[in-house]
Amino acid sequence: MAPLRVTATASTRSASPCGRLRSPRPAAYRLGPDFPTQEDWPLSGTTFDHDVVVVGGCGHVGLPLAIALASRGLDVAIQDIDARAVDLVLSGELPFMEDGAQEVLQQGLAAGRLTATTDPEVIGRSEVVVVVIGTPVDEHLNPDPHAVTKALRESLGSFRDGQLVVLRSTVYPGVTRTIERLFADAGLDLDVAFCPERIAEGRAMEELFTLPQIVSARTQDARDRAAKLFGALTPSVVELDPEEAELAKLFTNNWRYIKFAAANQFYVMANDHGLDYDRIRKALAHDYPRAADMPGAGFAAGPCLFKDTMQLAAFTDNSYVLGHSAMLVNEGLPLYLVTRMEQAHDLADLRVGILGMAFKGESDDIRSSLSYKLKRILEFRSREVFCTDPYVTVDDSLLPLEEVLERSDVLVIGAPHKTYADVVTDKPVVDVWNLLGNGTTV
Repeated sequence: MAPLRVTATASTRSASPCGRLRSPRPAAYRLGPDFPTQEDWPLSGTTFDHDVVVVGGCGHVGLPLAIALASRGLDVAIQDIDARAVDLVLSGELPFMEDGAQEVLQQGLAAGRLTATTDPEVIGRSEVVVVVIGTPVDEHLNPDPHAVTKALRESLGSFRDGQLVVLRSTVYPGVTRTIERLFADAGLDLDVAFCPERIAEGRAMEELFTLPQIVSARTQDARDRAAKLFGALTPSVVELDPEEAELAKLFTNNWRYIKFAAANQFYVMANDHGLDYDRIRKALAHDYPRAADMPGAGFAAGPCLFKDTMQLAAFTDNSYVLGHSAMLVNEGLPLYLVTRMEQAHDLADLRVGILGMAFKGESDDIRSSLSYKLKRILEFRSREVFCTDPYVTVDDSLLPLEEVLERSDVLVIGAPHKTYADVVTDKPVVDVWNLLGNGTTV
């Protein structure tokens, strides 16, 4: 087994990723004897119009990466099939919330280092093609390992010899090898790397520049090219083989999902006995480092954690007992809260207000939000349900906060937006997050 390789890089804004030499080049060194020096550039003898194109680049994963690379001096193109999102980006507006990104986007556009288009032909004019297409999970909770291959096959004619193709989104184990075979069967001589994103929504413009980047590829040349690309952003690159990296990303999200499930299970245990989990958690973690990472209770949702747990379950032929148990706990929390509300109130005659419909606090993203699962349950078990969120713009049914507070008999904190910490009400509040500081018991 090859030893783990870690690259330390010093980045400058004049970096060019994998081919054309820009002056000055970033200084770089690898913790080992064989890191490429500046004399090794360019790695590709082919001329391209753009350093990088991010395919699917107007989304939560691709757009921050494109903006960040442009801020380091690279010539970056964004390709996306969503014409509305492309127009927003070209106007200097973000299609979603991301702290610190809009100003950097506008700077990149003004400097001419960033552009966006729906035209797939830009793929062939770019040396590095970053593909932001992940593996979805269907209605039966089975991953579709063919989704990435199918998408790339449809645009296969746009790729050229000498390119570096970087798979960025989470993929089912073995997808990287399938993509390698796809290009080889098409007679294309290019490098394929899997370099998973590990940023949290809302923190991309910090974490892209501070977190280590996992880089994987079948050959050292391909790993070196990918390391140079991400070395423009982060001071640390960690090398793995593709199958290792595919599992590393899935393990990362599964580990978080399992931790949240443990917290939610502890919450249920404490709550069933009339005890406040958050009070217990804070006490046991006080000046005790081994419990510092124990999460609070809350909805563990969003587009990644649940999906990637189901991917790992499929990878283990559905023998992933721990993952399935975590799913039952996390997905069952909305129903548990409603059942507890029924025990405390005559819920069928009450109007319930849900504060926060995004999948997490300080976000406008409703994908896989458990607040909507809570809403569906309450629509069946309560008299009426009102919902509000200060950030969500894609749900026309949402009401202003003041109206929800006035019309509701009982309130539930669905997403812990900071603005709700200032809510003053004499109505019962179900606050599993303890955002209001009044405890978590229901």
